[in-house]
Amino acid sequence: MISKIERGEASPTATVLGRLSGAFGLQLSTLLALAEQAGLRVSRAGTQPVWQDPETGYTRRVISPLNGSVLELVEVSLPAGTRVSYPPSAFTFHHQQIWVTPGTLVFEEGDTAHVLDAGDCLQLGPPVECTFVNQTRDACVYVLALVKR
Repeated sequence: MISKIERGEASPTATVLGRLSGAFGLQLSTLLALAEQAGLRVSRAGTQPVWQDPETGYTRRVISPLNGSVLELVEVSLPAGTRVSYPPSAFTFHHQQIWVTPGTLVFEEGDTAHVLDAGDCLQLGPPVECTFVNQTRDACVYVLALVKR
């Protein structure tokens, strides 16, 4: 699968990218950004990289400048009725908070389910299997704040 992705013959799912980011010790957006933009301090809305999961329609927009900073902000839009799961390895190399803007997100962190409404913010615990769930009829949008460990 990796060689097909490298050749542009396949588009990876969010789950596959999560596994790869964990395996390589990289933040997910680092995998998505094909060109380094070292030194940039401003990230213009029109040039922010956006990736869409071909399986679920989930979109991920990197808000932060892609300059290797320890802080990264990512806006995610999770379509209605969608579930996206990640293995613990996807959360190993950074601290993460989830801030819901419009919508309601159910975040399954191991055996614990957190129901987050617009304006709610959750600090993630130790790395465990996690699933982002939108049980509503409307898209849920949230911002991920990631800090490298």
